[in-house]
Amino acid sequence: MDTTLKDPLVGQVLDGRYRVDARIAVGGMATVYRAVDTRLDRVLALKVMHPTLAADGSFVERFIREAKSVARLAHPNVVQVFDQGTDGSYVYLAMEYIAGCTLRDVLRERGALQPRAALGILEPVLAALGAAHRAGFVHRDMKPENVLIGDDGRVKVADFGLVRAVDTVTDNTTGAVLGTVSYLAPEQIEHGTADPRVDVYACGVVLYEMLTGAKPHHGDSPAQVLYQHLHEDVPMPSAAVPGLAPELDDLVVAATARKAELRPHDAVALLAQVLQTRGTLTDEQLDAVPPQALTAEHDNAEDRTRVIPRLLPIGEDEKAVLNRTSRLETPPARPPRRFGLPRRGLLGLVVAALVVLGAGAGLWYINSGQFTKVPPLLAKTEAQARERLEKAGLDVKDVKHAYSDTVTRGTVISSEPATGERIRTNDSVTLTLSDGPETVKVPDLKGYTLDKARAELKKAGLAAGMVTRAFSEDVPKDSVVGTQPGAGTQRHSGSAITLTVSKGAPVELDDVTGGSVEDATQTLREAGLKVKIAETRVTSPDVDAGDVARQSPEAGTKLGEGDTVTLTLSKGPEMVEVPDVVGDNVDDAKQELEKAGFKVEEDRGLLGLFGDTVKGQSVDGGDKAPKGSTITLKIR
Repeated sequence: MDTTLKDPLVGQVLDGRYRVDARIAVGGMATVYRAVDTRLDRVLALKVMHPTLAADGSFVERFIREAKSVARLAHPNVVQVFDQGTDGSYVYLAMEYIAGCTLRDVLRERGALQPRAALGILEPVLAALGAAHRAGFVHRDMKPENVLIGDDGRVKVADFGLVRAVDTVTDNTTGAVLGTVSYLAPEQIEHGTADPRVDVYACGVVLYEMLTGAKPHHGDSPAQVLYQHLHEDVPMPSAAVPGLAPELDDLVVAATARKAELRPHDAVALLAQVLQTRGTLTDEQLDAVPPQALTAEHDNAEDRTRVIPRLLPIGEDEKAVLNRTSRLETPPARPPRRFGLPRRGLLGLVVAALVVLGAGAGLWYINSGQFTKVPPLLAKTEAQARERLEKAGLDVKDVKHAYSDTVTRGTVISSEPATGERIRTNDSVTLTLSDGPETVKVPDLKGYTLDKARAELKKAGLAAGMVTRAFSEDVPKDSVVGTQPGAGTQRHSGSAITLTVSKGAPVELDDVTGGSVEDATQTLREAGLKVKIAETRVTSPDVDAGDVARQSPEAGTKLGEGDTVTLTLSKGPEMVEVPDVVGDNVDDAKQELEKAGFKVEEDRGLLGLFGDTVKGQSVDGGDKAPKGSTITLKIR
């Protein structure tokens, strides 16, 4: 059933510009639509935040800031962010629209993939992540659903930066975890930390899934899968695919090491290992068909997944294909025809031909003969470029220099005239050589406010990247503690710099349970903390009604000034009806009282040393007493 018609946004025009045509997908943060930019007349994807999240002003602010940062991440394998805006209660991102499918669709349709296809998908994914890592971004939610494969075979990574924006609505004290559990690194689960190595881990899991057709860890609940990530290594794919190249096992093992320090430090390092591994594998190893591979059941299956190499039908006769070229064979030559021209006529023809050739040569020289074309010079060293120009009859007029992020230092960026343009022979060419990437020093931003630090980075030709927070004894709250990389480090112009902002000096939380709510509130406020009283109360055998039964976080936790502590008050002990056990056997009486939640003591006196019948109890049967309290039995 098509639910698109029920979506109120379909058919609407957001911000007077984006016409929403259809709903594509619904996620935990947002709904994605196919839309048309009516101003530029192009199809794009519109990601509209869910209204429940859009109502949170701090979340929206973070969402917008991260979207602007991700928009600077220009890479051919990253889904680009074009625009961001709001229209009433709708907060949206305008993004590149990829017509095709996801890697999840491919795995669902194909099962396991041949190693050549798996590596062919993984390499552009790692290239995209590598560019992000070097720019200071961590994806943190890599999974097949976020790998898009276009109808033209291009591979792109989606949802950069957006998962990070969810941090503002994550309660760290409850241990909430982001991301799909099957791809989370152990340190994400255990400590909530995320650096480029969590993306490396996720890519290792995705590679395992592409090679085997299944996820490495399974369980009846997410908790079971999380436990396996923490306590069990990802198995070698060859255990599921016999005969798989051991080099592929090594790749998966390296990327999914449970200790982060044992993994490649970022996606660029893993990509280097993948390329090296591909170079060592034979065609037979790369094209091996895993037993878990599924056969496509429809004719156009290949159209949606052209990045996946097509399997040749079994028994296809390659010679028959080659034999089709026989139609290009040259037909037998015909016998030469004889022309009976007289010698005088033949001489006239020769003279006429010479006149025509002479005139043609003159015209050729005027129009083309005195010109040549500038030979290919890009990416050549100055010496190589001079040699090529000399062979073309040209020389170097001047050598200029310019910065370049893509062309190797000391090689040609461009020429004037450009490669392939016409130039008179013996003329001169101006060369522009690369000085490599323009580098700038990271400024010392310690003690700056966050806004001022961002302004200083922009002034220095750099960009503000991810913002983390940490305690600091000497830097005031909300001021910059330091940067990554540190002050004075040379970085490429435009690089994103990670900022660490102070949470202030740490405050060690005292234990305020057991006392009155007034005393607890005063103690916490004097420590610079805020206090919140929980709406619900709990029973407590040890704490009087109205006093503090619990606190969150627990005592000993280090907090920053202004952080909030939640106090839960006691309803007092739970009152339970006491069973009547007078006249019962002592053992039976004790069992019945303990089952009701009481502790039991015996008072035998001198006369009851050998008795086994209950003659009395400290709380009469039918009365109520605090659960967990002690009932004394008199035995005579």
